Amino acid sequence: MKFIDEARIEVHAGKGGDGIVSFRREKNVPRGGPDGGDGGSGGSVYAVADRNINTLVEYRFARIHRAQDGKHGGGAQCSGKSADDVVLRVPVGTVIADAQTGETVADLAAHEQLALLARGGKGGLGNVNFKSSTNRTPRKATPGESGEHRTLKLELKVLADVGLLGLPNAGKSTFIRAVSAARPKVADYPFTTLHPHLGVVRVGVDRSFVIADIPGLIEGAAEGAGLGHQFLRHLVRTRLLLHVVDAAPFDPGTDPARDARAIAAELEKFDPGLHRKPRWLVLNKMDILPAEERETAAASLLRRLRWRGPSFCISALTGQGCRELSFAVMKFLETGKVA
Repeated sequence: MKFIDEARIEVHAGKGGDGIVSFRREKNVPRGGPDGGDGGSGGSVYAVADRNINTLVEYRFARIHRAQDGKHGGGAQCSGKSADDVVLRVPVGTVIADAQTGETVADLAAHEQLALLARGGKGGLGNVNFKSSTNRTPRKATPGESGEHRTLKLELKVLADVGLLGLPNAGKSTFIRAVSAARPKVADYPFTTLHPHLGVVRVGVDRSFVIADIPGLIEGAAEGAGLGHQFLRHLVRTRLLLHVVDAAPFDPGTDPARDARAIAAELEKFDPGLHRKPRWLVLNKMDILPAEERETAAASLLRRLRWRGPSFCISALTGQGCRELSFAVMKFLETGKVA
């Protein structure tokens, strides 16, 4: 299924049915009086979060969603039938905003969470509601109210505890394959990851966390270079960012420290709040370096970056250091402390 994380839709709630003017017409019942019934309510449009759905692809093509109108009232004080509501099922983590004002309508972060998108109109009143001691034959009824209609923007932000950040081919997909059952594409060319992947990392009985792998960033992403910033929204809900750096690039002209600073700058351009999230440096592909040079190379890179936060040396390909990193992440998520 194609991964779609944005959509724009129109929702139209139903109009309420009209109340009617009616009088009893029965044999041997002279002057029977008013008996016009009320109209039924129009259908409303709701959205509900469903953990069994992981994309907004359905709403990329089905853009208009209408609820039915309520039925008109009838004689003998019969009320019109109310229309059924329309329920749109969306992935957990969907943010719904008004396309005109930008106001957030709903943030569906839990399974089965329900949100009203457009309220159906109330049914009108029949003339039976207007009878009184001074008005025995009211000839007044009210029409049903119009239903709400609006244009909405749907935006999916995946729910994950940890997000992977880094340049294309830094080894993010290889890492998520090493620590979870997720199987994103891995190849020797840039941008093999074209949409986010989620994996569950289990470190013990009833101890696990969800990790998100997003397409790689490059310098200039804020101006649309590469795949731009369009997938960074999926890191907004995470509690920890793992910045994966290729510590042993094949190209001798590549500078890992410069690249790491460029990614941090792109993160700040997108969202200063995201830039302030806890971020750990993960030096990957250490297996390429001779064993006696690894510690010196890592120390040199950290010194050039003036890095004072947590850092880990791993090889996602061989699994070296991945288990230790997973346990450290689990401890941080449980206690807020670095192992």
